[in-house]
Amino acid sequence: MSDHRLVSQNQQRIEATTSAEIPPVGFGTYQTGGYKCYNAVAKALEAGYRHIDTAMAYDNEAAVGRAIDQSSVSREDVFLTTKIKGYTELLEHDRLLEAADGCLERLDTDYIDLLLIHWWNPDVDMEETFAAMDELVDAGKVDHIGVSNFSVDQLKQAMEFTDAPIFTNQIEYHPYWSQPELLSFCQENDIVLTAYSPLAEGRTVDDGTLGEIGSRYGKTPAQVSIRWLIQQENVVTIPKSVTPEYIRENIRVFDFELTDAEMRRITELEGPFWYRQNRQGGEIHKVRGLVGPVVDRVTPDRLVSFA
Repeated sequence: MSDHRLVSQNQQRIEATTSAEIPPVGFGTYQTGGYKCYNAVAKALEAGYRHIDTAMAYDNEAAVGRAIDQSSVSREDVFLTTKIKGYTELLEHDRLLEAADGCLERLDTDYIDLLLIHWWNPDVDMEETFAAMDELVDAGKVDHIGVSNFSVDQLKQAMEFTDAPIFTNQIEYHPYWSQPELLSFCQENDIVLTAYSPLAEGRTVDDGTLGEIGSRYGKTPAQVSIRWLIQQENVVTIPKSVTPEYIRENIRVFDFELTDAEMRRITELEGPFWYRQNRQGGEIHKVRGLVGPVVDRVTPDRLVSFA
């Protein structure tokens, strides 16, 4: 039996209120375009991924659709997610319907398993936006709807304005950025939390604690990061890579289980010092919010004085 079939069979799916099933480890395509994207998605499908994530903003929907269409995997076996940009003109009712048709055309598919609002725009009437999302579900063009980068308050509003359940909130979520308030709200309301940047943009792969835990199971820090995510209630994740070795590695996380103590230990991680300063809520992030883009990201080899 081939390796990718073994991985596929071990993908235990998460079931949400909508009765839909979503594979807990999907494949992300952010900042990947053209043939590189096509090849990565093709390799991911070969490796056993059955959950593929893309977006209008990524400018790669056509490559993703072509890779799915030309693979040996049936379209019905792929859980396909895309996102509508949070631009004012795209979130208005009629324009959103047109934008969704554009996604369908670029993906070369008759339906989208999950359509998300990529980020919220306060200049738009949310009731109007989600009325259009409901219409897409009613028309059979979209199976499920969701959001991305929404706060708890924004989630509550969205839930009021839509008849179709909010299937997921896709947010940054990893061992260095766990967002417990959002997670609790999603769990209490049976909303799947989809974790993007699950490896903290590659930073967790060098984490000593994750490496130590992984050595007990013969796993890498990246695999421990992903396992920590999917071992939580209602959490799925979408790691990305263009390297075949890492594409395969990131889905080989169903043959071990972290202990409760290990889960707590990972939750307590904060990440490297410079990461903590630059991330949302960090001191440098706060200063950049005050002075604007004139202050670039600060790294150990590029110090900026704020005096």
